[in-house]
Amino acid sequence: MLTRASQWPAICLTAIAMLVPVQPLRAADADNGKQLSLQWCASCHLVSNDQQVGTSDSQPTFYDLAADRSWDEASLKTFLADPHPKMPDMALTPRETADIARYIDSLQP
Repeated sequence: MLTRASQWPAICLTAIAMLVPVQPLRAADADNGKQLSLQWCASCHLVSNDQQVGTSDSQPTFYDLAADRSWDEASLKTFLADPHPKMPDMALTPRETADIARYIDSLQP
C-alpha cells in the first residue's frame, strides 16, 4: 500500500509538468525556409526561380544542392549551423536552419 510520503515525488513531478509550457513539435517549414533563403542566401546563390536579386555564377544554386544526394536535410542543417568561412555569420536559429534545409530538400528533381 502506498503511503502519502511515497506518493509525494509523483505528485511534485506531476505539478511541475503541468507548469512547464509545452511547445508542440513543429515540422520544418519549407515556405519559411524559402523566405529565409531569399533574405540571407540570394545575394550569392540562386535559391528560387522567382527571386529578384542577382547571384554569383560561381556559387552552387539551391537546385544543384537539392539534386546532389550527398546533401540531405540532416547534412544541410549541420552545415548551416557552422557554415564555411566564405559565408557570412547569419546566426540562424536551429529552427531557421531546419526550415532552410527543408526548403532545399523540397527542390529535389
